[in-house]
Amino acid sequence: MRAFGVFAGLAAAGIWGGMYVVSKVVLDVIPPFTLLTLRLILGAACLGAVIVARGGFRATRHDWARVLLVGLVGYGISLGLQFTGTKLSTAATASLVTSASPVFILLFGAWMLREPVTGRRLAALALASLGVLAVLDPRGAALGRQAFLGNLALLGAALSWGLYSVMVKQASGYLNTLEVSFIVLFGGLPTSLPLVWVELRTIGVGAITPGVIAGVLYLGIVSTAGAMYLWNKSLALLDAGVVSLLFFAQPVVGVALGGWLLHESLGLGFWIGAGLISAGLVMAAMVPMPRTREATQRAD
Repeated sequence: MRAFGVFAGLAAAGIWGGMYVVSKVVLDVIPPFTLLTLRLILGAACLGAVIVARGGFRATRHDWARVLLVGLVGYGISLGLQFTGTKLSTAATASLVTSASPVFILLFGAWMLREPVTGRRLAALALASLGVLAVLDPRGAALGRQAFLGNLALLGAALSWGLYSVMVKQASGYLNTLEVSFIVLFGGLPTSLPLVWVELRTIGVGAITPGVIAGVLYLGIVSTAGAMYLWNKSLALLDAGVVSLLFFAQPVVGVALGGWLLHESLGLGFWIGAGLISAGLVMAAMVPMPRTREATQRAD
């Protein structure tokens, strides 16, 4: 189960690696909170269909109330700030700033879950952080006033995502991961729905092309229903401090996809950064993490 937890976290981060470019393109046509709402609805529809096919829901009203609060943090606050920040800043800068999430996951895990902050984990975090800087090269980050506000929103997204990740791990202690992943999506709707009405009246929606539709489907089905379930599954199986380091695969995949699909140049910094991040991930994965049978069963 530990190996699957690592795979799930890396897969989620890999999917998100291609998310920023897609978001940037779609956000030129669809305003941030309108896009967020579409993403939540599509993701919930996909996960709900899987739950029904597997026999229906087991969550109680009390479970719903607790998990909806988790969703408010992750999908109402964090993703809202992420979309807003990406709209005001650049895709590359968004990927760089939100790469601070692992630091917050590690800190919240130590505070709320009493997970140990070991020298090995700190060393792995430092290696991976240096790798992110090498891959993304902060010298190219946007520095204008609008970009500054966007980057501030992105930093808030990273902090709230760290809190969300630890809260998901807590929720996975009393409810299976599939239902947790489904319920948290509804936690974002009270924040996003009122703003949809404002956006549609003040900004409007641009021309809807097949490419925009494909982008919305990717963000809703793949990046939300698929990747969010995998991320939550990884958190259910591993310490939050270990899962936090898996997040660093995101910028590597994002830049690599840019080189492959967009024929962007992959310089020496990319390969050095990828090596440092890989070393950090290997170091983190080597930390022994005993799991009880009860906890493993709850993660199913």
